Amino acid sequence: MPRQTWSSRLTYILTVAGATIGFGATWRFPYLVGLNGGGAYVLVFIIVMFLVGIPIILVENVIGRRVMNNCVDAFGINNNKASNLWKIVGYMGLVGAFGILAYYMVIGGWVLSYIANIIMGNFDLSSPISKVATESFYHNEVDKNQHLIALYTLAFVSVNYIILRKGIIEGIEHAVKYLMPLLFICLVVMVIKNLTLDGAMDGVIFYLKPDFSKITPQLFLDVLGQVFFALSLGFGVMITLSSHLNKKENLVKTATITGIVNTLIAVLAGFMIFPSLFSAGLKPDSGPSLVFKTLPIAFSRMDFGNFFAVVFFSLLLIAALTTSITIYQVIISVLYEKFHIKLKVSILLTLSFVYIFGNIPCVLSSGILSDVHILGRNIFDAFDFISGNICFVLTSLGCCLFVSLVLKDLAKTELSNGKSKPYPTIVNIWFMYVRYVLPLVILVIFFYGVF
Repeated sequence: MPRQTWSSRLTYILTVAGATIGFGATWRFPYLVGLNGGGAYVLVFIIVMFLVGIPIILVENVIGRRVMNNCVDAFGINNNKASNLWKIVGYMGLVGAFGILAYYMVIGGWVLSYIANIIMGNFDLSSPISKVATESFYHNEVDKNQHLIALYTLAFVSVNYIILRKGIIEGIEHAVKYLMPLLFICLVVMVIKNLTLDGAMDGVIFYLKPDFSKITPQLFLDVLGQVFFALSLGFGVMITLSSHLNKKENLVKTATITGIVNTLIAVLAGFMIFPSLFSAGLKPDSGPSLVFKTLPIAFSRMDFGNFFAVVFFSLLLIAALTTSITIYQVIISVLYEKFHIKLKVSILLTLSFVYIFGNIPCVLSSGILSDVHILGRNIFDAFDFISGNICFVLTSLGCCLFVSLVLKDLAKTELSNGKSKPYPTIVNIWFMYVRYVLPLVILVIFFYGVF
């Protein structure tokens, strides 16, 4: 049976954009901007996206489209024994995909809980509330109400199942065609609303005006980590999605568009958040709790606060969904293509395994499993740390080494759309960059993240 390919470049770019525009752009990016002083972080993020993010997207695209196979067999070389060692890189990507899904789906459960409670009137944002009120709600409904969070997480997993069982084209492509425009509409509505608030321009100035004294080595490292997280690099997503890409497509062009779209959405997310915070007189440096504990206060001080809060959290949920279905597909593709397990069984096995051994432990990490620690962290944080600071980074390093040391001219030919020597100048520059620069950048991220 011929391998399915995306119906057009647009649907591929929309799918990749959906895969990369999740909680990384709508939750993680804004709070890191807040912690790192605003405009300086945004400026460095844009620069690093082009200097590091797009070249590594191309690395994974070359690996994925070259053999048009799952993220493990994509590292095969003529089926000889030596190639099996490189497949370890693919398996490490699978471990990273499992790790991020373990806690990522639970955050989706939190978002569903917020939406449901606002709609039911249990979390009323129609009049001003205090930080104590938002912290109390989070404590009672997220930290302590573990049975309900487990059910909300299961509901989110079930939506993923419904989409995934239709396959990568009929399911994922068709879903993204509707979800991405809906996400963009919600985002634009929130940006327009928040830019019209009193005092909103103070937030815009904080967000866009760089304070160059804030640019430190740690800021650079935070930005590098965020670029990897935001682009879904290092856990097989780009390899898997590009394995369904037509051989005629220009990889340089699609990777560049991917990086630009991801950057634009992340920057737009900031316009959605910082004007509302400054309008409400709130500080932007509350870290990971920014969205769940601080932002509801800003909504409560707006007209129609409940409505806009529901729109905002729905946007987060849509972004999370377009990402989660593609991460699941990484694991499903390996079970289906490498181990020849029927597609529907592969989907059920993947989602069930992640839910039982990943999602449930993460939900219970603030309850009966709160005393269980891995590497000095609770279960939820351990999944985040191991996947984000170890698996993703080492997988990306393995991808760069595989392209530069093993594929060599095969990689250049793939990036040149099948044309052999002489290769275009941009391809030669990219190859030297992948061989000598990117491995050093990735090693710096690794040692910073771990030690």
